[in-house]
Amino acid sequence: MPGSKSNLVSLHEDVINDTSDLSEIKISDEKGSVEKRTTTLIEKNGYHDSIYINAAKIFQSIHTKKPKDRILVRYGDDSLSPMLTFKDEYCQRVSYELAFSALKYQDLLEEILLDSCVYSCQSIPDELTSLLVVMLYDLQDRKFKAREIFGEEEPVAEVQKIERYLYSFRTKLAAALARCRIRHDALSIEHILPETIRKQEQRTSGLPLCVWINTFKISLQDVFKDLKKKGFTRVESVSDFNCYTYCMDQHCHDVLVFPSCLKEELLNLDLFADCKLLLQDKSRSLAVHSAQVLLNTGDDIMVANVGSHLTIAHMSVLTNCSMSKIFVCGVKSSAKAAELGSLFSHMGCENIQLLHEDFTEIEPTDLRLQNAKVILLLPQCSGLGAGNPIDFIVNEHGDAGLLRDLFQGSVSEDKLGILAERQLNELMHAMKFNKVQAIVYGTCSVYPEENELVVKKALESGVEGNKVQPYRLIPPVFNTCSNSKASIETFFKMEPSEVSSGCFLAILAREKDSSENVSVKDILARAATKGLLNSVVLEESKEEKKKQPQVTQRRSSITGSGVEPKTAQFLHHQTVPNTKAEVSASKAVSNIQQKKVKQTNSCVPLKKSINPVSDTALPKVLKHKSHLSPVGKASQRHTFARKARAERERVVLKPVEIVFPPVITPYVSLQGNKPRISTHPCFRGWTGAKGLSGRILPPPPSKGVKPTVLSHPRPWL
Repeated sequence: MPGSKSNLVSLHEDVINDTSDLSEIKISDEKGSVEKRTTTLIEKNGYHDSIYINAAKIFQSIHTKKPKDRILVRYGDDSLSPMLTFKDEYCQRVSYELAFSALKYQDLLEEILLDSCVYSCQSIPDELTSLLVVMLYDLQDRKFKAREIFGEEEPVAEVQKIERYLYSFRTKLAAALARCRIRHDALSIEHILPETIRKQEQRTSGLPLCVWINTFKISLQDVFKDLKKKGFTRVESVSDFNCYTYCMDQHCHDVLVFPSCLKEELLNLDLFADCKLLLQDKSRSLAVHSAQVLLNTGDDIMVANVGSHLTIAHMSVLTNCSMSKIFVCGVKSSAKAAELGSLFSHMGCENIQLLHEDFTEIEPTDLRLQNAKVILLLPQCSGLGAGNPIDFIVNEHGDAGLLRDLFQGSVSEDKLGILAERQLNELMHAMKFNKVQAIVYGTCSVYPEENELVVKKALESGVEGNKVQPYRLIPPVFNTCSNSKASIETFFKMEPSEVSSGCFLAILAREKDSSENVSVKDILARAATKGLLNSVVLEESKEEKKKQPQVTQRRSSITGSGVEPKTAQFLHHQTVPNTKAEVSASKAVSNIQQKKVKQTNSCVPLKKSINPVSDTALPKVLKHKSHLSPVGKASQRHTFARKARAERERVVLKPVEIVFPPVITPYVSLQGNKPRISTHPCFRGWTGAKGLSGRILPPPPSKGVKPTVLSHPRPWL
């Protein structure tokens, strides 16, 4: 009998080894295509003791609680939040992965403990049950092989005790696992999972990798060259992916997309080690780009939540050329501030200022934020739209409860209500900043309660008050590539799919000022009373207009209350008349200014009002040969001269009615050649204006004609 028992155990072990080899094959879809698992190629030797402790604490807070009448395995009290201390980001990520794996297979692991009688053989304290379950999963994942001893870390007594206990019962545990797989008719333990979880894992493992380029350290073209040297080929879209390929993102011009199978190889490249390429979910890049296009030169931006340091660094890279500052709220501890400062310094970011107050604790009148024109609000959310939940929790400092919600496939109503209320309070607080002109609100949630409904309630609240323009929704605009299409939807939404994670974006901008509908005279009168027209030149050259980028024009129409960055530009668009006389008058005054600056004489001649009239400017009837007598001709010349002089006098004394700002006219002082600025308006010498009789006054004389200088400045008096 003892021999037969040992043979049975050996048979169980053979079955385990045989079926574990089959776990390297994974069914990817209904068509029957298969792909090799890359995770099984890596030999697993276990983790540090601290990782097991942190994973057990996380699992204790997220494990599935069963009804009292069905409880067979008892866990300790999880009412208190676990105190987690991670050595580095790798330890943090592995701890969450180990806890999530134990959560997914909780029923199976409990069944193994009960079937093998390991749980009831020895009294295990309830406080160590979570550690027992976590280490059991890792033991079966190593195929019940012994863990390698890590000498560089101080051992933990609880971990050492549970490890010895489980390893002493490894044969019974392996046999219980084999029986469970036979009962479930499963090739591997992955096939014991619910179908929804399996599809979620397949989608997560197949999501393309998005990386953004840190232009502080490398240019886009240099990245392309470097990738080409390493054997990567650039393709048009994700559908063209092969092995070593990549493509440009359709929304963000500095984001590259790679196949998911290249993750380990990409992270080993020098480009990633030197922070020239940074791996991050696309949803955060979309939020950063939508905020960047709303900024004018010199405008500051406020990041309401710390979130991922990669998001803040990306914002810094995009705003480097605009001389903007980035204010980050909620950096409470000095240790966290030092850590972030070191990370930003390593990435080359210098325009970031950390604030220790939470966003809702900052007053809207805070003097530090008077130049902040855009708020980037990425609040804590349920995160069910995130592609990789582990990355989302680690990078965004999220709640570990996301793992439980993801496993269950939904969020409880109580938790959803708490999150939505917090998000609404933060959005309404952002709307109280009077100097802010736009708010970018984004989540990784799939629930309308956290997305559209929050935005709708905030807009209906009227919390911004009556003294400023109200907010309205505008379509998001990205600083895109040339082949991308602008969004026409009010909200930007991406549903979770095989090629992207889910996200939501809403852009709130202040409405344009209603003063655009006021008459031209009223606008100029208001500006004159405020002293805005004392040094304004209305006429702008066409070349300067062409040099203005289209993105800046679009920002000006979105931000502010419809007011251009320069008052002169706004007044120019409002006061340009349609009549030719007014255009000619403004050009004449401009010409007078340019020519009088060059004068060196002590007197100021009236060039264009007294110059002789050229033959080309006379009416056509005067150009024909006259048959009058010499006396008649002389009389006719005197008559025409008197009429022309009378018309010029009338034009000067009573021109066409134009509302015109004071023109600053330079003239030469009597003491020297130094020009002096006159503050009195000058309307002398208008060329090309119409007289009262409708005739066109003659143009200025040619360059060869010397102007006549009058000693009297006003010859008509």
